[in-house]
Amino acid sequence: MKRFILLACVFSAACTSVPPTNVHQPMSARPAARDIAPVANGSIYQAASSRPLFEDRRARFVGDTITVKITENASASKKASNKLDRSGTQSASVKSFAGLPLTGLGGLDMSMASETSFSGKGEAANNALFTGNLTVTVIDVFPNGNLLVSGEKQISIGEEQEFIRLSGVVNPTFINSANTVESAKIADARIEYKTSGQVAEGQVMGWLARFFLSVLPF
Repeated sequence: MKRFILLACVFSAACTSVPPTNVHQPMSARPAARDIAPVANGSIYQAASSRPLFEDRRARFVGDTITVKITENASASKKASNKLDRSGTQSASVKSFAGLPLTGLGGLDMSMASETSFSGKGEAANNALFTGNLTVTVIDVFPNGNLLVSGEKQISIGEEQEFIRLSGVVNPTFINSANTVESAKIADARIEYKTSGQVAEGQVMGWLARFFLSVLPF
């Protein structure tokens, strides 16, 4: 019975496993502590948590959040056509072999012809569309002021889980007054949409089938 429970736990953990990711780590960061300690003087204004009166709320420190508008629409196509024709003809004749033992080959004619033809065509197309909003966290601030952001959103629907992840480098000048930025303006962007569950596993070829597919020569 214990073995059965252990196997059930193993299979259950496998079914709910988190898909691997390539986004920058960590995907969240705590704000750095301010150098100014709060003073318990009963005042509403505290220098440790205040910002200038006319300063906007754009992300600029580690731990700040920023909303990314994902508007990825990529398309690519390729078409190629090759055609090759080649032909050749050769002929030879033997007039005479005077004074030689091969006089019987006199008047022999020989001819040879060859022809090669090749034709090939190829066409490929790829379209990708990904839209949505995702709020990420600033995990590092570079010396030039650029922000390294990373974040994840998990959505559970029944037995299925969806993972939306994003990371990249944001130039603060691209952040608008609403503290949002478009994904097309993020450098080194890594955007992922992955799922985990029975439906996702049903779309993956089994390991034994992948093994035979990799070793069979046909």
